[in-house]
Amino acid sequence: MTEDHRSHKFRDSIEDAAAVRRIPDTAQTRAPAYRLAFLDRDFLLRDELRPVRLQLELLKPQMVMDERGIESTVVMFGGARIPAPEHRDRAATPTLAGLSHYYDEARRFAKAITERSVASYGRDWVVCTGGGPGVMEAGNRGADEAGGQSIGLNIVLPHEQAPNAYVTPDLSFNFHYFAIRKMHFLMRARAIVVFPGGFGTLDEMFESLTLIQTGRMKQVPFLLFGRDWWERVVNWQQLAEAGVISPEDLSLFTMVETAEEAVSVIDGWVPA
Repeated sequence: MTEDHRSHKFRDSIEDAAAVRRIPDTAQTRAPAYRLAFLDRDFLLRDELRPVRLQLELLKPQMVMDERGIESTVVMFGGARIPAPEHRDRAATPTLAGLSHYYDEARRFAKAITERSVASYGRDWVVCTGGGPGVMEAGNRGADEAGGQSIGLNIVLPHEQAPNAYVTPDLSFNFHYFAIRKMHFLMRARAIVVFPGGFGTLDEMFESLTLIQTGRMKQVPFLLFGRDWWERVVNWQQLAEAGVISPEDLSLFTMVETAEEAVSVIDGWVPA
């Protein structure tokens, strides 16, 4: 018996999902207990099913990206509120308006990276962002301009925004669990690039650095765009001088200013 025959030996779930729509309408068939478990929304959303939902959120993007042949990504973190230069007059503060040039750097960086991704038929160097506005939009936009695909990992928030228009539709994912979303950011990461941003960006940056620092993740090129920004927001030297991190931990990342510099650092990178 072939593998194909074995895999189709039993009636599959798709057939049964269709069959339940044709069953007689009785008190018994209308009862929640009678619903097939995998079609029972109320059952699947129970607190006790959280481990199953966590597994589903891990599996779905993993399977889709495997099917698309994606082997490596370049992760771009950065602020959702940083405007494109043409919209800087809409920024909430003068400081935000002044950060708009990072939108352009993110866009140019993503375009350069995606040009090599296209050369790999979209398997390697695939830009991956959080799928939202600001720096995330710039990353997906640059990838789109290079004629390549890019990933967007959105998450449901109280002020939910739609995925930006430049994410490849078949690679636009939505998450409930921050933890699983973070795993998908890093599972295929060939490089990590961080632009100025707020709590979310800082969270993503420090968690990624912690995984590398503790050996839970292999070291990859880790770039911070904007030395002036990062040295004002984080007192890196104080952390080392106080002994809460080791001086060598400061070598886990490199500060850059331009897209060209970032690409050059990635190309010349050697693990510490």
